[in-house]
Amino acid sequence: GVGGAGLAPDIEVGGPWRDVEFRSSFPGRAEMIAYAEAHGIPVTASAAKSYSMDRNLLHISYESGVLEDPWFDASAEDSKDMYLLSVSPEDAPDEAEYLELTFEQGNVVALNGESLSPLQVMEKLIELGGKHGIGRVDMVENRFVGMKSRGVYETPGGTILFTAHRKMESITMDREVMNLRDSLITRYSTLVYNGFWFAPERLALQALVTESQKN
Repeated sequence: GVGGAGLAPDIEVGGPWRDVEFRSSFPGRAEMIAYAEAHGIPVTASAAKSYSMDRNLLHISYESGVLEDPWFDASAEDSKDMYLLSVSPEDAPDEAEYLELTFEQGNVVALNGESLSPLQVMEKLIELGGKHGIGRVDMVENRFVGMKSRGVYETPGGTILFTAHRKMESITMDREVMNLRDSLITRYSTLVYNGFWFAPERLALQALVTESQKN
């Protein structure tokens, strides 16, 4: 991607979709799924579950396949088995669960009084948020290459952390600093979304964000 090219421009990136021979053999997901099944290659996608799934430390995203149909209801009863991190709000407990997050200079350092690494906090928040049906989003995105793409996301831990952080900022952050920071967040998120993590403008914006978190 763009980030990798910035760090190691001499490395050649293979792009299967730009290869004529590859595209002639695999013009679509159905052909790739059939090839994987025929050769015993384990993949999560199937003819019945034709969407793709990408998971990282923050969340899971689902795209393509049946999700390309804007009328497909990803929240329907027969779509429940798609989700891996969360239950539907209808299946969540009726009783609330209260959490206490501790921040130092904008970074979370403890959950319910227990000192934890950011990764450990995220893992616990994913479990707790998923249990309560938090963090599901179904949206259409505008890609960097110009096309629109529907994505369904599960971000239970990130949703809790974001909400708690914003509430904490409402108490501790200067009004004009918050207004300035928020006015640049769309630009910041666009840079990250498009892969410009190591771009000088992203680093410059990060310096402002880091300064805003000191108190």
